[in-house]
This record gives sequence, C-alpha cells and structure tokens, in this order.
Amino acid sequence: MTKLSALDKQVLNRVQKDFPLTVHPFEVMAEAMGVSEAQVMDSIRKMKTAGIIRRIGGIFDTPKMGYHSTLCACKVPQDRIDAVAALINMEKGVTHNYLRDNDVFNLWFTLSAPSKPELKAILSELQQKTGLVINSMPATKVFKIKVFFEVGE
Repeated sequence: MTKLSALDKQVLNRVQKDFPLTVHPFEVMAEAMGVSEAQVMDSIRKMKTAGIIRRIGGIFDTPKMGYHSTLCACKVPQDRIDAVAALINMEKGVTHNYLRDNDVFNLWFTLSAPSKPELKAILSELQQKTGLVINSMPATKVFKIKVFFEVGE
C-alpha cells in the first residue's frame, strides 16, 4: 500500500469536493493549498501511477443531456475476458467496465448513446463482435447520492 503524504490527502479531498471549474484548475488548487502547481501535479501523477487515482473527469447527467444509458452484463469465458473487455472499451459511450466474481454475469459495463435506437444498435454490434449475449438493464428510477471519501489522518 502506498503511503499518502499530507499533500496527497489534501489533493484527494479537493479533487472530490472543491475542484475548480476553470481553465487552470490545478493552479487554482495549488494556490488555495499554499503549494506550487508542479507539486499538485506531481502528487496526482504519483497517485495515478500507484493506482490510487484512476481518472479525473466530469460526470454528466446523461438523461438531462438527452442521452440514454443502460447497465449491461454478460457472461464471458475466463480465457476471453481481456479480449472482450478491450472490444467493449473501444466503444466511446462506455463509462465503466468491470469484472465481478459472479457465476451468472461476470463482466458489467455502462453504456450511453444519443438515442435509444443508437443504444440498441451499439449493443447489437457488440453482441455480434463478441459472440455473446449482452443483457441490457436500463434504470427505471435513479437514486443518486453524493459520495465524498474524506482522506485524513
């Protein structure tokens, strides 16, 4: 396990809760924390390399943007998991893709598209490319919670 410095913890808290919406967000963060932008960037780079941070990016409310999304699941043979995951990940509308220890469905992903017909077409194409049945489970009601993982001593 990687030991986090006080700066690393500060950076993690800020990117989760107080990320500045500006052209130079890391400069603004650094100024607020009393450090240099280079120190913030080095901290982020170190945590990305260690796998603590996977990505930093926006999360959009796709329905409000007119998009349609669905949670998908399929059963992939062990020897094909990497190849199937790579095919799925090539689709630009995939936001998450993960393996679960489950006998029925072991590969899960979320998919968004500008319309229901496009969503259906993408799923059909993925099924054709993978040769697998992909189960689509669109949400009927969304329950959102704001998650913040306070990183402290």
